[in-house]
Amino acid sequence: MRRFTTCLFLTTSLLAMPAWAQNAPAADEAEAGEAAEIIVFGRGETRQVQELKSEDLLILAPGTSPLKAIEKLPSVNFQSADPFGTYEWSQRVSIRGFNQNQLGFTLDGIPLGDGTYGNHNGLHVSRAVSPENIGVTRVSQGAGSIGTQATNNLGGTLEFFTMDPKGGFGLDANASYGSENTIRGFARVNFGEAGGARGFVSGTYYTADKWKGGGKQRGWMINAKGVVPIGSAEVDMYISRSDRAEQDYQDLSLEMIRRLGYDWDNFFPNYALAVNVADIAANRGATGLPGGTSATRLNPAAGTAYPAPILTADDAYYDASGLRKDTLAGLGVTAPVGEAATLKLKAYYHDNDGQGTWGTPYVASPTGVPMSVRTTEYDLRRLGIFGSVTGELGDHIITIGGWYENNKFNQARRFYAYTSRTEPGRDHLKFMRNPFFTQWDMNFTTDTFQYYVQDKISLGDATISLGWKGFNVENEADATVAGGRAVGDLKTRDWFQPHVGGAYKVTDAVELFGGFTQVTRAFVSSTTSGPFSTSLDGFNAFKARGVKPEQSDTYELGARYNDGRFNGVMAVYYVNFRNRLLGVTTGAGIVGNPSILQNVGGVRSIGFEAAGDLKIGGGFGVFASYSYTDATYRDDVVIPPAAAGGAATIVPIKGKTVVDTPKHLLRGEVSYDSDTFFGRVGVNYMSKRFFTFTNDQFVSERALVDATIGYRFDAGLRSPIEIQLNATNLFDKKYVATVGSNGFGNSGDNQTLLAGSPMQIFGTIKVGF
Repeated sequence: MRRFTTCLFLTTSLLAMPAWAQNAPAADEAEAGEAAEIIVFGRGETRQVQELKSEDLLILAPGTSPLKAIEKLPSVNFQSADPFGTYEWSQRVSIRGFNQNQLGFTLDGIPLGDGTYGNHNGLHVSRAVSPENIGVTRVSQGAGSIGTQATNNLGGTLEFFTMDPKGGFGLDANASYGSENTIRGFARVNFGEAGGARGFVSGTYYTADKWKGGGKQRGWMINAKGVVPIGSAEVDMYISRSDRAEQDYQDLSLEMIRRLGYDWDNFFPNYALAVNVADIAANRGATGLPGGTSATRLNPAAGTAYPAPILTADDAYYDASGLRKDTLAGLGVTAPVGEAATLKLKAYYHDNDGQGTWGTPYVASPTGVPMSVRTTEYDLRRLGIFGSVTGELGDHIITIGGWYENNKFNQARRFYAYTSRTEPGRDHLKFMRNPFFTQWDMNFTTDTFQYYVQDKISLGDATISLGWKGFNVENEADATVAGGRAVGDLKTRDWFQPHVGGAYKVTDAVELFGGFTQVTRAFVSSTTSGPFSTSLDGFNAFKARGVKPEQSDTYELGARYNDGRFNGVMAVYYVNFRNRLLGVTTGAGIVGNPSILQNVGGVRSIGFEAAGDLKIGGGFGVFASYSYTDATYRDDVVIPPAAAGGAATIVPIKGKTVVDTPKHLLRGEVSYDSDTFFGRVGVNYMSKRFFTFTNDQFVSERALVDATIGYRFDAGLRSPIEIQLNATNLFDKKYVATVGSNGFGNSGDNQTLLAGSPMQIFGTIKVGF
């Protein structure tokens, strides 16, 4: 089942970094120029914020997600079942107890949505830009910047900024090879000059075998960026096209791990075994089409006993996959308005076509095969524009901004037939065509309008930031095939969400900061999450009860220190999370039952976080961060009776720890960099995580070690050649990476865990011409 190549290899790769500058707000340009600092702890900011430069991402294994790079920062909890952090079914990031659906994501200001696997309002950053093209990643652990294009950022924002080439014409490229036959190549052509027309075009390709079971994960991406000065104005353009196909790992439960082991996976490519198990499942009464139309083809000869060690039809499926094709484009302009104001305006477009596939034994094919391919299909078209005007008036810097987006999203659940009992005739890495049944086919339209006002006041050594944002989000759903799912309309409106903060410079090295932020999360348009994920009756009841959108109040207070040798931050925070929405789904994830959604009270989070970066001298450096989070539910959950006259069910979760929220996160790194040799060793510790609301089930603590070693030499090219070797999970620890892949239950074990990858080794050579 597990195929692990422990080999050392040389990889041919080519990459060198020309002089780059961040395409970020002008206020941060001075910091971006301080190349000696890889991590900036938000100097001058009135809130908790950090920035990671490109060097901190590029020392990781090529192709690593920028989300994995930020896991070293305070209160950031990142999980993924693959070594690069890019496998989307398993990818999870949370900050201060808020999950990724409650965080804001942008690329050069373009909204990337809420990180949902169901893809209803954006795309993951790993499909929007190659990591080599990221200049700065900015993480705000509180509610984030007031001007972020997001209506869900209860717990923070992650802003990514593409690089701006200023080093003239050149070719940068890399190619990598490693464990599980991983092959990755990247090439970028840079052109133009600093201050003039400039840009780049890049291409990325990768393919890898899964680290267990059968199947591959592969994809390609093209990025292009241009910056053109026109008089005193500057126009910037960006376009990305990506195509990703990933065969999935099987979701596990604790019982399955004990019985089957961490290396257990789906049946692919063993089609005969999958058919046999599906036959047995049918004989045990587990087959039939949704809607009551039977397509069962019983095979009594298969019997009713599963072959050891299988105990249920959900232990493994034939195959599963995630397919995504995305185009993202933006066109922006920055121009002065008079002598004291600046206008920024950007329009963007995003389209996505996607399918998530599962070989389900619960629905038979009309061809006589006792299973079929179940898909969730996505067709997304977003068009939007955002901008701001910033002007100086004495000690005040005043900014007024706005954002509008129209999002048309089609989502469908369909079933496709396998060809015969001996040949599947279906490739899960390709889009399915010609369904035999559509369970539901929903059309959503979401119109978003948001505005904000901010006044940054400079009073000598003190800075005060005052402002607010507001939005109106309208959701509408109609059905081509309803299938009992919700249709109708919803609206989220909150015109005043205040942000107040201050910073005080005590000395040249010491700064204090603190603030308060209030944020509302808008309802989303999707059949697999949010209010529309329930039945039509459930949706109507949801509206009749006057269910409120989620809201958070965040208070934080902290201090920063920077003397050129040591750069650090320490902060405490209190978060009051109100009107928590809970959707409970019954049955196995592959069945796709509607959820039951309701407001279930609040969450209180109290925490402490600290981080420091010390330059020891002689090329050595040390980084460490620690976070303590106490996030607990404030109310029991009351589930209404299933029928009139019945009794309500009370789920006792008051005082319980929020699921997937470790109390302790500790990260440490030791690094070395000279003119020739460089390296880094990092340790990532995470305490136990609960995956039930009543806290009766949890995964244990774990500590992982990653390492990098490299050598660079001058070959007379534009920049030195680099040879780099990366190892992830250096001590080959077996552990649970992701919790909640199929959601969270009230109590009891659940098939909602994903095992983490074993030790993986990758080699790379980097050159620039």
